[in-house]
Amino acid sequence: MSVQAQPPLPPPATTPNAAARTTPAGQPGGRPIRLGLRANLAQFGLLVAVNALVGGMLGQERTVLPLLADQVFHLSAYTGALTYILAFGATKAVTNFFAGTLSDRYGRRPVLIAGWLIALPIPAMLAWGPTWGWIVAANVLLGVNQGLTWSTTVIMKIDLVGPARRGLAMGLNEAAGYLAVAVTATGTGAIAAHWGLRPQPFLLGAAYVALGLGLTVAAVRETREYARAEAAAHPAPVAATPAVTTQACPGGDQTAVLSTARIARTTSLGDRALSSASWAGMVNNLNDALAWGIFPLLYAAHGLELGRIGILAALYPAVWGAGQMLTGWWSDRIGRKHLITAGMLLQAVALSLVAAGTSFPMWAAAQALLGAGTALVYPTLLAVIGDVAHPAWRARAVGVYRLWRDGGFAVGALMAGILADAYGVTTAIWAVAALTAVAGVIVAVRMYETHPRR
Repeated sequence: MSVQAQPPLPPPATTPNAAARTTPAGQPGGRPIRLGLRANLAQFGLLVAVNALVGGMLGQERTVLPLLADQVFHLSAYTGALTYILAFGATKAVTNFFAGTLSDRYGRRPVLIAGWLIALPIPAMLAWGPTWGWIVAANVLLGVNQGLTWSTTVIMKIDLVGPARRGLAMGLNEAAGYLAVAVTATGTGAIAAHWGLRPQPFLLGAAYVALGLGLTVAAVRETREYARAEAAAHPAPVAATPAVTTQACPGGDQTAVLSTARIARTTSLGDRALSSASWAGMVNNLNDALAWGIFPLLYAAHGLELGRIGILAALYPAVWGAGQMLTGWWSDRIGRKHLITAGMLLQAVALSLVAAGTSFPMWAAAQALLGAGTALVYPTLLAVIGDVAHPAWRARAVGVYRLWRDGGFAVGALMAGILADAYGVTTAIWAVAALTAVAGVIVAVRMYETHPRR
């Protein structure tokens, strides 16, 4: 395939900008548009809070659902027990792809509201669903909810901050989401230990839906005009990416020469940085599927009580979430590539320790290392997409990247389930550790540095 033979793409959005910029365009209410974290701090902070609630919706399942499959629905095969992760991952991946296109067409805020409306029945289905099919169906809805809401909050934050603080913005966004996953996993584990696996743990999810929908409707503002204003500030080609040539459209409207299929090819295969980020993101979430679905069963098989399983389930996203507040900022200072490489290799070491471990202290250390490795990778990969993609097609590039990344949940559920059923849980973990190390080497060899030079 020759990407250069197709109509050219507009330039990457990598122009340095250390301060907030007032753009010529204005918001619908007449206020001038200013790019930057400080200039949009109130709205940015609100979106951080909304994304914490999005993460809480995911966290309600992390401790309880693997044990629910085993103890309530008596699913003995790992492949069958992990069908909820497969359903979640496949649905979320596809929804991510469309979230970017929908947010470009209809605006960010309507997509965010739609995601919360879809979430309304999920807690009740998890709490009182009479068969495993209800649990799987709830995770289909959860995948749509997460794909629409998390993708949109990412896009909105990138819209607001501009290029200068993109890594920090993604670090804060992902930190909020995964700290909420950790807090909720701990909370639901404690609730389940005291009151049982159902229905009480899922009442937290019902509260998250009500708060998330209420905040979005009442206070979240549209940000699409920020992306359009940034695109207008980059109407002329400044440099070509290694995979594409560039062209500007009259008046700064870059979307006329682009198709979603073209953006998907460039993000998935054509550009070395975008495609390497997509591959690394998929492997990262393959690891997360393993931690979500397999680790609690491994710990229970070694005799750990529910409360300690909840602590281990929360430790990984807690370190992951808190670490991103540093690593996102760090990538703005030193660049993206080396942090991603180090993070993938550190995850491989952590997974090896989980496979080799037999005690709570060793597993706790492994979970902390896995969280640290993921913190190095997660916001930095999103920053790579924001670095390379022009504001006019950035939302769709984010959607394609998140399609691949969250497809890792589905791949991980299938791969881990099949290997665990055939060869045992530890073999499945060793195999994923090796795959993660390979992903780190690919980033080191193939990805170019994307961080804008000041």
